[in-house]
Amino acid sequence: MKKIHIIAILIIAIAFGVVMTSLSNNSTYASFNEAAAHPDKVYHVVGKLDKNKPFLYDAHLNANLFTFYLIDNKGVERKVMLQKPKPDDFEHSEQIVVIGNANGTDEFKAKDLLMKCPSKYNDGKPTENKQTGSL
Repeated sequence: MKKIHIIAILIIAIAFGVVMTSLSNNSTYASFNEAAAHPDKVYHVVGKLDKNKPFLYDAHLNANLFTFYLIDNKGVERKVMLQKPKPDDFEHSEQIVVIGNANGTDEFKAKDLLMKCPSKYNDGKPTENKQTGSL
């Protein structure tokens, strides 16, 4: 076989591996109840922070543990245990996606999270700079 044939076969094999890996992503969007029904599976749960309940982070005690309460889109509330430090501006987020699995029926063990923060623009219009009077 020529070198070009071997290289072509390697490229095809790598591309096939990448496609198969991306298709076998086993995490899906769900509610807390669905995640609790399958604790061994990884889920993305979308919700809002319950600002009436405390969120706890003590870097001296455990820098990689942040706990808070999240209400999913179906109105179910769970305690979330994030295995990372508290993100900046966490309390200002509009929507949160936690990625992880259920740890019993009342806790969700998150490995990562995504935050949707409030827009810095007001209805798509730029705000006026009060010092210069310009937009």
